[in-house]
Amino acid sequence: MSEAVPDDYPRPPELDAVFHCSEIRTDGDRVLYYGISDVDEQELVRRIWPAFREAGYEVQVVNTDTGLDVVVARPYAGVDGGVPWLNVGLFVATVLSTLLVGATAWYYIPFSEIAANPATALRAWPFTAAVLGVLMTHELGHYALGRYHGVDVSLPYVIPFILPFGTMGAIIRMRGQMPDREALFDIGVAGPLAGLAATVVVTIVGLLLGPFSVPASVVGGSGQVIVFNNPPLLDLIAAALNQPTGYSDPTKTAHPVIMGAWVGMFFTVLNLLPVGQLDGGHIVRAMVGERQETVAALVPVALFGIAAYLYFVRNLAVNESVGLWAFWGLFSAFIAYRGPANPIDDSAIDAKRLAVGVLTFALGLLCFMLVPIQVATI
Repeated sequence: MSEAVPDDYPRPPELDAVFHCSEIRTDGDRVLYYGISDVDEQELVRRIWPAFREAGYEVQVVNTDTGLDVVVARPYAGVDGGVPWLNVGLFVATVLSTLLVGATAWYYIPFSEIAANPATALRAWPFTAAVLGVLMTHELGHYALGRYHGVDVSLPYVIPFILPFGTMGAIIRMRGQMPDREALFDIGVAGPLAGLAATVVVTIVGLLLGPFSVPASVVGGSGQVIVFNNPPLLDLIAAALNQPTGYSDPTKTAHPVIMGAWVGMFFTVLNLLPVGQLDGGHIVRAMVGERQETVAALVPVALFGIAAYLYFVRNLAVNESVGLWAFWGLFSAFIAYRGPANPIDDSAIDAKRLAVGVLTFALGLLCFMLVPIQVATI
């Protein structure tokens, strides 16, 4: 419902220079300017955003059925006040879910034992620390650079889940306009680079912890198991440390902390897909401008092609990475259709950032696996 317009609402001259305002309303803390713009939507935002931002407001333009343009200004949130209870609640829930999944799936603790004594699940804390350490470092990289560039970003939301890792990952919300391609690039690239740095540390720790003992009850069993294949980066780090990643002795296996590294590498690959609002989409949009949409259109085709190759040529089952790549083909098509972020200032980024972008995608290729998961019979 519209309210009386306060006396201190922003009305910068930059707005009046290109926007014929016929009415001003308020809706909560938002100020709505109704009128006709002399320029297109993107150009209007580019011209008025700096002045509104200086006054402490984020601004966007929407169209109405009446033919009027509406400039919507809302106070820039800055650092959220109070306790971010949703973020805290999701984090606590994900700690619990990763402890439970880690204990049962990777530390081989029977669920009946955990039900009898829930504290037993705490034995899986290294797995939880590895997985959440990698994910949170990635998202906090985005958060830090978002704040550095004055973009309204939220704290990370981690998402609890079930097998195989106890989480579906983490996200942050970018609620404000992207000022320029430099900010878009820096925010986009900070997550993968920070996450990969944490992943390398977790990989080294996991390898140096040595083999993990498999209970005799598990070794003596039979059936099908999921095999997580090694990314090239994991093999390179293991070779540098002269540490094995697998063992011929069936009573030994890689330490569960290694799975935290695997999660970091695999999620890096997915995040670097150059589509829509994914990190790779932000980075490529900043590097090549609007040509990013051409690149994004090819991604679903490539992913469906990988799924088809694995199914028809490699004769792998749907649950052996075929379904995984097919799902991401569908998902990437959806987010590519929604489009990338559009910075207000679309000036090209410098050569140093271009080089960092190329390096980031090269590191991402070291994390890529054609067949991330397979099913084996024991």
